[in-house]
Formats: sequence, C-alpha cells, structure tokens
Amino acid sequence: MVITPPSSAGPCPKHCRDCRLRSLDAFNAVTPQELGFIHDFRSGVGLAAAGTSIISEQNPNGKLFTLYAGWAFRYKTLSDGRRQILNFLLPGDFIGLQQEFADGASHGVEALTDAALCVFPRDGLWDLFRQFPSLGYDVTWLSARGEGMVDENLLTNGRRTAAERVAMLLIHLYRRVERLGLATDNTIEFPINQQHIADALGLSLVHTNKTLRRLAQLGLHELRDGRLRLLNPRALHRLADYYDLPLRRVPLL
Repeated sequence: MVITPPSSAGPCPKHCRDCRLRSLDAFNAVTPQELGFIHDFRSGVGLAAAGTSIISEQNPNGKLFTLYAGWAFRYKTLSDGRRQILNFLLPGDFIGLQQEFADGASHGVEALTDAALCVFPRDGLWDLFRQFPSLGYDVTWLSARGEGMVDENLLTNGRRTAAERVAMLLIHLYRRVERLGLATDNTIEFPINQQHIADALGLSLVHTNKTLRRLAQLGLHELRDGRLRLLNPRALHRLADYYDLPLRRVPLL
C-alpha cells in the first residue's frame, strides 16, 4: 500500500473537515475540537490496489485505518491456505484495532477493490482517550459493534442453511451500502465473487453457485456485471430471518 502525507493530493481530502463521509446521515457528528484532533491524529492517506494487502497476517504494521472509499475484507487463513472471510469492510469502517491487543496481526485485511484509506498511528490512541474521552468511547463502541457482527456471522455459519446464509449476506451488505447513499433502484455495486461468498459463509464453491442460482431462479435477486439488484427484498428478509431495524448512526474517525 502506498502511504502519502495528508497534505498531498489524492482521493482522501487534505483536511478532515472536507470529508464527504461526514456529510452522510450514517455517521455521528463531531465537535470542531474533536474534528481538529482527528485531523492532527491522521498521519497520512493510503491507496491500496484491488487484491493487495492493507494488513498482512502475523505482520503488525503499527497503523490504524479508516476506509474512505472502496471495499475490503478481513480474513484468517489455515496453514494449507484455506481462508475464512470474517467480514466485509465498507467506507467509514475502522480497521486495525485488534493489533493493539495481540502480539501480531491476528487477521489480514485485503482490498477487494481499489481503496483509499486515512492512516493513523497506533501509539496515538492514548492521546485520543486522554484528551477526548468521547472519541475514546466511540472507539470502544466500534469495537463492540465489530464483536456483534462477528456474533451474527457465527450464528449464520453455525445455524442457518445455505440458502439462509446467502440471503443474509446479500441483504446485510445491501443495507450497509444503502445507508451510505450508494443504492439506486434496489441496486448496488457488488464486487464480491462467488469465491468470496464461499469463504465468508463456510460453503464450497459448488454449493455457493447452486444456492445463488436457486435464489435467482426464485426471483429474489440478480447478480450481473458486478452489481447486485434485489428483486424481492421482503422474501430475502423472511428467508434470512433478518430484522430490518433502523440502523443507528455510527462513529467516524
């Protein structure tokens, strides 16, 4: 990943006050003082090409990231190369906090598409907690939210059927993208291929293909040219046992 200083030109704005994500209803507002601290805390911006590592497994880099644009995913691998995708990352997600509490990077993070990131030094967290406890609470909240998502993924892979797993993944990712204002006519960008879905849901590639085709034949969704269209969202909700509660605003660093 290429790191550049925050004053240089790039997809991330020069100053945090110009961050387009902060204008979205998806994220909490911050005070001018908090925003100034976040800008000073930021040590650079990063560009990661699709398919490259943002964080390598067992190779801590001492950095934290906010995904500004693009998609990524967290994963763990076994010694024989089998991979489990832990969760998918979208703009606004905070990355790398787990490194602070482990001897090495306990997971890897890979850019799924070309991605732009804000970069923060890990050793600056103490100043954040001391000077702005409200931002410290935000970091704690984000950590708890991440744990909750892992809990939901464990339930999905442990108890849902293959069709229910796929339905859950499709509807959950759609809702996350929708709240970022990136859905049009029940359609979103969907750069995830069948291997990614299989690795996220603990299914074989063949089973994943059959399940996707079955749901498509039932008229629930359409995947074409890197885009996902929900044809029958209500049926997908019922199949996944997904409760479409209003999504609360989340912190943004």
